[in-house]
Amino acid sequence: MSITPLMPVYPRCGFRPVRGEHCHLIGEDGRRYLDFAAGIAVNLLGHSHQGLIGAIQKQAETLMHVSNLYGSPQGEHLAQRLVDLTFADTVFFTNSGVEAVECAIKTVRAYHQHAGNTQKFEIITFKNAFHGRTLATISASSQEKMHKGFYPLLEGFKYVEFDDLEGAKAAIGPHTAGFLVEPVQGEGGIRPASQEFMQGLRDLADEHDLLLALDEVQCGMARSGTLYAYEQYGIVPDVMATAKGLGGGFPIGACLATEKAARGMVVGTHGSTYGGNPLAMAAGEAVLDAVANDEFLAEVRAKSDRLRSRLEQFIGNYPELFELVRGTGLMLGVKMKMEPRAFVAHLRDEHLLLTVAAGDNTLRLVPPLVIEDAEIDEFFDKLSAGAASFKVPEVAA
Repeated sequence: MSITPLMPVYPRCGFRPVRGEHCHLIGEDGRRYLDFAAGIAVNLLGHSHQGLIGAIQKQAETLMHVSNLYGSPQGEHLAQRLVDLTFADTVFFTNSGVEAVECAIKTVRAYHQHAGNTQKFEIITFKNAFHGRTLATISASSQEKMHKGFYPLLEGFKYVEFDDLEGAKAAIGPHTAGFLVEPVQGEGGIRPASQEFMQGLRDLADEHDLLLALDEVQCGMARSGTLYAYEQYGIVPDVMATAKGLGGGFPIGACLATEKAARGMVVGTHGSTYGGNPLAMAAGEAVLDAVANDEFLAEVRAKSDRLRSRLEQFIGNYPELFELVRGTGLMLGVKMKMEPRAFVAHLRDEHLLLTVAAGDNTLRLVPPLVIEDAEIDEFFDKLSAGAASFKVPEVAA
């Protein structure tokens, strides 16, 4: 048998972590790696947060899973906290970000079709977005590399350039149901949307009775320096998908909506076997306990300022490698002058620093939100050594 027991859909590297301590991962060989990838923006409290561990252990001893046919005091409590902290009136819990986005897509369509507007099904999305890997979410994304091998795509999505308000306006037609957008594109290169774009989408949605759905799977849950990135734009969405950091490493996602936007999500329209299970709810509660307060969010912004300021100074020493720094909060990207995967591998294998590649030649930095100055200093020591020793591939030079 030539195929591996794990289906070979990931280009897995040689690093095999077996233990985590705060902002470090320890491999099978005992080597200690500084983690500025955080499970791709998931482990926002690091790898050994006692509040999160204790909450999961306590709940595991009590009750881990029951059917959603029964009442859910755990789910009701976490949902109420999210409602109180955000724009939303109601929450559907999922197991992942892609499921949360799927629920958002269904919510947008159901809003119109519940009212009899069956011709309103098309959702305007934006190029270089990443919304997940189900058939619906790859169809919602314009990236051909995710489409190949899975045709035909699902109908009902129209792509427009990111941050192009006039393009979004021109794309509105008789079948348009709403917009789906990441306020900060993650996989697309850590690209924040402009204020004018986000406000413009909100205005267009209001003018045409469309829904504005946000994908904050990566940029949400304190990652941007506010609990959710939409707060920084002074707008209110109708629907929002959240996940990743919401469980701090435990699988959980959620689709949040206003009462009006959720008018079509009635009994029988959606469901999940595991979504909202008591164990996931305990993890979500522990994360909110840690991050949903002004002091923690202010610390994230302060750390972001320190990290970004030093990055902007640092890249000037290596003009052959780096172009600019962009992003928000502790979701930062360094645009490189070449495809970044070779550099990511060099930092990991030679300097024990974990980062993530992203689109538009971007080195993605999404460390645990609990990093301190010691980890920032360690990061720059490793980054400096890595940049100094990296040999630019001839094809990229």
